[in-house]
Amino acid sequence: MEDVGQQAIVSIVIHLFFIAITWWALLAINIDPLIKKGKIVQARLLMMLITIAIASAVSNFFLDYLNFSRQIPYMF
Repeated sequence: MEDVGQQAIVSIVIHLFFIAITWWALLAINIDPLIKKGKIVQARLLMMLITIAIASAVSNFFLDYLNFSRQIPYMF
């Protein structure tokens, strides 16, 4: 049962890490020309949703890779 708790903490930390990294990377994109006047709140929300979507995909890939690599010793 202790392994499940540790895995949950690792998953949370990895997801938050990749959200931060993705947000930082997306800040390099200048989306100002695409934003309509008075729609700043919607644009920020869109950036947050894009960040979460990309970070979720990347962190799930990383967590799958980690889990698969931990299962390799059971092959032999």
